[in-house]
Amino acid sequence: MTGVSVGIGVSLLGTFVILRRMALVGDALSHVALPGMALAVTYKLNPFLGAVVFLFLAVIAITLIERHSVLPVDALVGVFFTAGLGVGALLSPSAESLLEALFGDIAKLHMVDAEIAVGAGLLVTIVTMLLFRDFAYLTLSPELAHSEGVPVQRTELIFMLLLAVIVAVGIKLVGTLLVGALIIIPASIAKNVTGSLRGMAFVSAVVGVVAVVGGSGIAGVFHLPPGPVVTTVAAGLFLVSLFVRRS
Repeated sequence: MTGVSVGIGVSLLGTFVILRRMALVGDALSHVALPGMALAVTYKLNPFLGAVVFLFLAVIAITLIERHSVLPVDALVGVFFTAGLGVGALLSPSAESLLEALFGDIAKLHMVDAEIAVGAGLLVTIVTMLLFRDFAYLTLSPELAHSEGVPVQRTELIFMLLLAVIVAVGIKLVGTLLVGALIIIPASIAKNVTGSLRGMAFVSAVVGVVAVVGGSGIAGVFHLPPGPVVTTVAAGLFLVSLFVRRS
């Protein structure tokens, strides 16, 4: 259930991340959660809570700074990314907790974490589907979105907050170093093999589920860490998609 809900949510949102050329933003944003997770572990709180709080604060800060700065959003995320990675490494209470934060482990999810992950995955999926038209217009052109009555700034903030939520959930599955793969690879595969936005969203969601569930299953059978296996499965599917496109 966790793999399916998160796989669908992250892949649907990843469709717009890829089309908006924000792939590196989604990947870098995951590292901002590291200080929050480290502090949560230190004070015996749920690491997911720490990740979400820090990601939300970072998204709001990036949005506010972008409006009063000449720097593009990817540069601002890069600043927060490097700062978050350094501070997070310093605050991590032990090498073991740092390693788990970097690579995740779906096999170690407690029931509460699983319920949070499922709920967050469903929330991201539902909101993305409800705002699919607005996200599509915003992806094509902010000016076009404005002319069609889309509240551009509010929609942009919602998109970034959804990305923060799904990144926080994905970290529990595959860790901060690999969660970017869940955002980027399924949507990239879908772009290779489909020619429409809705088709791309559907294929991306299917691939995300296959990668997470299939990778976790393989990891369980061979007693391997799930995060790297999920990423490897997704990368293998991407290679297959290149041949499908060429044929």
